[in-house]
Amino acid sequence: MKQTDIKRLAMDILADIAGGILIALGTYNFAAASNFPMVGLNGIALIFYQLFGTPIGMVAMLLNIPIAAGCYRILGKDFFLRSIRTIIITSVIMDCVAPMFPVYEGDRMLAAICTGILSGLGYALIYMRNSSTGGADFIMMSIKAKKPHISLGKISFATDFLIVLIGVAVVTRDIDSLIYGAIISSLLSMVVDKVMYGVDAGKMTLIVTDFPEKVAEKIDELTGRGATFLKAEGSYSGEEKDVVMCACNNKQMFTIRSAVKAIDAKAFIIIMESNEVLGEGFKNVPISPGK
Repeated sequence: MKQTDIKRLAMDILADIAGGILIALGTYNFAAASNFPMVGLNGIALIFYQLFGTPIGMVAMLLNIPIAAGCYRILGKDFFLRSIRTIIITSVIMDCVAPMFPVYEGDRMLAAICTGILSGLGYALIYMRNSSTGGADFIMMSIKAKKPHISLGKISFATDFLIVLIGVAVVTRDIDSLIYGAIISSLLSMVVDKVMYGVDAGKMTLIVTDFPEKVAEKIDELTGRGATFLKAEGSYSGEEKDVVMCACNNKQMFTIRSAVKAIDAKAFIIIMESNEVLGEGFKNVPISPGK
């Protein structure tokens, strides 16, 4: 392996460890003690822990095996292998490191806030290294690949709400837990967005590159988003330039930016906030009555 590859791998592993510790603290030391429902496979594993006392990390890893195997072709080899490494590291940390820290038994609202913030920071660190904790992420990407007209936001909301609802129905059976679960889910998503890009709903990018077709193919491969080719002319050189325009959500923009730089290191990338995006994969365009 080259020195740069070793350095990148070391940084990836460090991010997995740091992210895993934060996620484990949020899940084991705050959520579990307060009987909170959680999203994702950790949320399902937490249900088993609260009912039977089974290790959260081990159950999450076992649940990930069939999901990862079924989604291998859709995800691609590189992302799949990175995610498997992250799943193993975070699962081991959940069961071996988190129990070494004290469990919080104070105010439930403070516990919910700490759960959302710590978990959000952990997931953001992992996402920023172009990896995943598997589970719900794998499922969302697979559904998106099969049903491209459904937005990732809608898929994410549906899966998260279903897991939280199951947790409340099976474990606590009280409306307070459902409210706390909604607070945690919202806060977690907000922290991830804030750490990576900010809290705005969408991004738009203009990419000036010598390889527009490759860039557009990679964007579609990684995020399922389409792109638009624009023709431009350099004001100084007078040369014709190819511009790729793409709208996406915050998490996807980080993936797109990294991928574009890998294809064309000299690419000129402009990233802008999008207050509202209408059309395929985003909010539907309102239709006036009678039309």
